[in-house]
Amino acid sequence: MPYRSTQILAPGPVDKTPLHTIALPHDQRHLRRKLLHLDNDDVVMLDLKEPVMLADGDLLVLDTGDYVRITATHEPLYDIHPRDPLHLIELAWHLGNRHLPAEVREDRILILRDPVIKAMLEGLGATVAEVTEPFQPMRGAYHSGGHNHGHSDGHSHGHGGHHHAHD
Repeated sequence: MPYRSTQILAPGPVDKTPLHTIALPHDQRHLRRKLLHLDNDDVVMLDLKEPVMLADGDLLVLDTGDYVRITATHEPLYDIHPRDPLHLIELAWHLGNRHLPAEVREDRILILRDPVIKAMLEGLGATVAEVTEPFQPMRGAYHSGGHNHGHSDGHSHGHGGHHHAHD
């Protein structure tokens, strides 16, 4: 029988020892109902009332009273450093204008690697470095009800070509 989880502890208390850990990239952590496969072939049936964006360290509470910890996988990202706080806001605006998932910190912004965007940011005076680390984009990127625009194929620009007339 699969485990069932209807509750998340966020962030999970460190004194709770999880049975298992599931590592997920950012675009697989926006969930409401999903079967999650553990590394030992067990399955957790996640069934939440509302969609959530799971963060690194969140705990799924299982119906057995046990826990499964969610960890964020390391992803290839750009680490964007501004000249100053005002510049950071300007850069965040340009990224937000393109609806890119972004993790905005006090002193830097993380986004998925995209050479076109890198060139734009450098043109705006940002310092851009390649890093590989967990990615926790702002939850606002998911307000549209979970349309993920398939950024994994590297062709996330230009929304043409996907719409076929059904006459």
